[in-house]
Amino acid sequence: MASINLTPELLKEMYYYMALSRALDDRMWILNRQGRAPVVYSANGHEAAQVGSVMALNRGEDWIVPYYRDLAMVLAYGETPREVMLHLLGRADDPNSGGRQMPAHWGLKRRHIFTTGSVVATQDVHATGLALASKILKDGRVAMASFGEGSTSQGEFHEALNFAAVHKLPVIFLNENNGYAISVPARKQMAIMDVAARAQGYGMPGVIVDGNDPVKVYEVTAEAVERARRGEGPTLIEAKTYRFVPHSSDDDDRAYRSREEVAEWKKRDPVITFEKRLLDEKIMTPDELKAMQQRIKDEVNDATDFAEKAPLPDPSTLGRYVYAE
Repeated sequence: MASINLTPELLKEMYYYMALSRALDDRMWILNRQGRAPVVYSANGHEAAQVGSVMALNRGEDWIVPYYRDLAMVLAYGETPREVMLHLLGRADDPNSGGRQMPAHWGLKRRHIFTTGSVVATQDVHATGLALASKILKDGRVAMASFGEGSTSQGEFHEALNFAAVHKLPVIFLNENNGYAISVPARKQMAIMDVAARAQGYGMPGVIVDGNDPVKVYEVTAEAVERARRGEGPTLIEAKTYRFVPHSSDDDDRAYRSREEVAEWKKRDPVITFEKRLLDEKIMTPDELKAMQQRIKDEVNDATDFAEKAPLPDPSTLGRYVYAE
């Protein structure tokens, strides 16, 4: 068992980032429906898997290579609400891409968040490359890639796992399995029940964890991190979870899943259940919780106002970074 050090302060911080992500996510949908934001890829429902995993890393030193659904992950790793909103609204000061990428394509150099590629599963190859560099440089860093279960049918996923296992690289592959590859249910895109079963074919541990419990995700990730730092190679973690909203703001999920199914999963909403747990175990008082929720509300309002007043990119710079720069 890994050395688990979940202090009350760390548990409160977990809740803060999960609730902050949910509040920002809700605001993004409002902006989209008002025609003020182009598209939203939601972390709604995935917060526990994302926050629990990155809390086990050395945040800002280890590398993460997120995918488009990882809002809670990048917040917990150091991206600010203002930076998130600058990115969503395509402003010039967006640190992810200078307003040049579509929303939810994360990348923040100062926090070691590696630039997201649009093609799913390429992040697995990128994380493997970062882990190879760390092994050569002996800098002690671990890399973590995250991805949906649909992308595990892509060639890049299998190439990355094979290479990482052969060379015992310090990398963690985190699958956030929400059961749907956009509109395709998992049973129609893979002939096995669990993504984690694929790890055996490459000679690495495959771990299944409740992706709606941030503490359990933290524990299995901490074990994988220790294993990686000991030089024992990669781990595949499958965090089983659910997204409560459509794949994106351009999707209508009523075409492929029932409202009853969504309602059943909402009984296990990770933000609500973790909030109740912190209160029941007296880790937070009701007054502390209320104050934190007000702080989050203020931060979301501030981020929205700040980004909407920020300048758009200068059209004369349209060709930058396309050819020579």
